[in-house]
Amino acid sequence: MSTAPRPLDASTAAGGPIGVLALRLADYWELSKPRIVILELIVAAVAAFLAAPYAFDAVTVLHALAATALIAGSASVANQLLEIRVDARMPRTADRPLPAGRVSRLEAVGLAVAGLVVGVTWLIYRVNTLTAALGLASWLLYVVAYTPLKTRSSFNTTVGAVAGAIPILMGWTAGGGPLNLTAWSLAGVLFLWQFPHFMAIA
Repeated sequence: MSTAPRPLDASTAAGGPIGVLALRLADYWELSKPRIVILELIVAAVAAFLAAPYAFDAVTVLHALAATALIAGSASVANQLLEIRVDARMPRTADRPLPAGRVSRLEAVGLAVAGLVVGVTWLIYRVNTLTAALGLASWLLYVVAYTPLKTRSSFNTTVGAVAGAIPILMGWTAGGGPLNLTAWSLAGVLFLWQFPHFMAIA
């Protein structure tokens, strides 16, 4: 299986450099799994508002959402890097940018590292260190624990649900709220909701 970007066909080449760039950016966008990222941002934004509805700092929350998007997108890219061979064997995933060869491993590594480093640094300097630590924890759980467990144990669902619930805590702390019972309760609801969601698409 080749991991180098696949050669451009005649129709692509006819679009010139702009067309080539647009296709490459579209593949990068697909790697980030934007629908998942958007869902995480919605959850984080709502949590930020609930944490401090009468002292809502829109600028800080926007910084938090932008950085969270980078971290979430980075996690999706890293997830697909680790699953290239598995994805290549399934018709549903074989045409993803990495197994299809449209994006190289080196490009994907660069995207994943840049997204994580910039996202966490952004949170540290423009939001707060607690939100940054939660973002890093979510990334590590998803990439280092959940992804390898997917082919080894059904416990992966639990680990994935924890990683998926952390964005609500990130939004809460970005909004200025402490990690109190309300925050953990909201995260617990999101954690539990993911089990029937996972089972429905399994």
